[in-house]
Amino acid sequence: MSQTSESEKSRAKERRITAGVCVGLVVLVWIAFSQAIHFGFVNYDDDVYVYKNVNVTNGLTRSGVHWAFTHVHSSNWHPVTWLSHMLDCQFYGLNAGGHHFTNILIHTVTVLLLFLVLRQMTGFIWRSAFVAAVFAIHPLRVESVVWIAERKDVLSGLFFMLTLAAYAWYARSERSLSRYFLVVITLSLALMAKPMAVTLPFILLLLDCWPLKRIKPPQGDSIRRRCLLEKLPLLALSTVICAITLSAQKDAVSPLPLSLRFANGAVSCTVYLRQMIYPSGLVALYPFPEQGLPGWAIVIACFLLIGISIVVIATCQKRPWLLFGWLWYLGMLVPVIGILQVGAQAHADRYTYLPQIGLTLALTWAIAEIGGRWRRYLPLLAGASVAIVAVLTLCARRQTTFWNDSISLWTRAVAFTSNNIVAQNNLGNALLEKGRLDQAIGHFQEARRLKPLDAKAAFNLGNAFIEKGDLHHGIANLSEAVLLDPDYAEAQINLGGAFLKTGRVDEAIAHFQNALRIEPTQVAAWDDLGYAYLQQAAADKATACFEKALQLDPEQPVTQNNIANALMQTGKVEEAIAHYQKALRISISIRHPGRPGATTQVR
Repeated sequence: MSQTSESEKSRAKERRITAGVCVGLVVLVWIAFSQAIHFGFVNYDDDVYVYKNVNVTNGLTRSGVHWAFTHVHSSNWHPVTWLSHMLDCQFYGLNAGGHHFTNILIHTVTVLLLFLVLRQMTGFIWRSAFVAAVFAIHPLRVESVVWIAERKDVLSGLFFMLTLAAYAWYARSERSLSRYFLVVITLSLALMAKPMAVTLPFILLLLDCWPLKRIKPPQGDSIRRRCLLEKLPLLALSTVICAITLSAQKDAVSPLPLSLRFANGAVSCTVYLRQMIYPSGLVALYPFPEQGLPGWAIVIACFLLIGISIVVIATCQKRPWLLFGWLWYLGMLVPVIGILQVGAQAHADRYTYLPQIGLTLALTWAIAEIGGRWRRYLPLLAGASVAIVAVLTLCARRQTTFWNDSISLWTRAVAFTSNNIVAQNNLGNALLEKGRLDQAIGHFQEARRLKPLDAKAAFNLGNAFIEKGDLHHGIANLSEAVLLDPDYAEAQINLGGAFLKTGRVDEAIAHFQNALRIEPTQVAAWDDLGYAYLQQAAADKATACFEKALQLDPEQPVTQNNIANALMQTGKVEEAIAHYQKALRISISIRHPGRPGATTQVR
């Protein structure tokens, strides 16, 4: 009876400790990231993913759900992520604080799941708590948690943890098809949130070796075969997502030499190791070294990676967690290490969101093992753990402040990186939006200096000059953008708008028509073409253009106003009044900002 009582007391104490750890983890997350609730959107994909994406801003609708599952957007297919953004718009509209709140909430749940899953699989409370705490508040997490457009990271992470939990549950009853089916469902959701989860079947196989120990030396080949065979359906899911992702990103893959991409991948793996230990100088984008990397950096990176690999393999019999954590880290980085380079980044903080868990776990278990040998140092070890978590929390809180707005975000990127054309362009656009024209022009000119053949830089500089009233330099730069990239629809539209302002209507019409040849669904081009026809008193042609624009987007007050003007020219006063009224009604209750690249205004 006394033994039963002691056992119940022990379990009750463990439950209280577990609950306390969970509360502590929640507090840490909100100390580090809660200030983001007061932040706005940034000009780094937030427009593409949320506030200028009509499919998202309309909330959760039948047509929106259909679009999410049937369309590739921004070189990605991740319908679950789109649905989450739509739900946010359903509840919060375009209140950015609500979108930030959802990101932080999802991350909080993911942190708790990591702790509970590790505790359940390993039996260690405090080790699991430390791993979860570092995952929760390391400064490298800021980009994934605070950046609204990176919802896919935290959402995929949530389903990743649910897959681990479902698999641990399945491993306790291997004959249960319902438990295995749950693993399939959670993996599918993780893959449809972000393709990076394609490595999950590999992680589950690692779990079979340690800590679940389903595969261990005394067991026969039948157990190993079973563990491998049950991964095949999961691997098939990952393969399908890989195929979809490769198809979606075929036009975005960089043609840079394979040797350079491999070298950058090796160096990036070591950069992440340094950032884990010393997370300084973190920025939104680290430019890819298109001119090559120093030979010494490549050699050091390769020696370091090979050296660590030799050590963990040599000690894997006695310390399996070292090999487990190292393979988790390297394996999860494979999809984002840049062998298929997509984007302008050499590496990114967000790519460490899940891979770093493996490193943290390996180091935590290794240090805890040393502490177990010299128990007199345990209080010192506990104090050091608390200090590490406290310092990381403060660093994460400070790093979060740089995501307050676009100007803060890109000012830091310009300060801590060199040859960063994306940062120069985005900082210029942020300054332009605030009316700081001369500063914006300076950054656009720097972008042009860094990469003279970049059409985007020429486009931005041309827009800034036009905003300043310098049509001559504006038209010159926009014309160069069109020459550099004849299929740049927005440049065609804005160049046409600049010609309209100088009275060169025929040239304007030609550029609007070029834009529509490139992108027939460009609302701005239809609207501006109609306005150009109005200047030629071709009211019927103008009306046809405005009607096409309204078919594509009936909620544009500019277009409603313009078609009313065209109808007035043809004497259809009552129809014109109806459109004027609708334009006014939409302007009062408008739910999203105006379209990019528009050159006409409500007249």
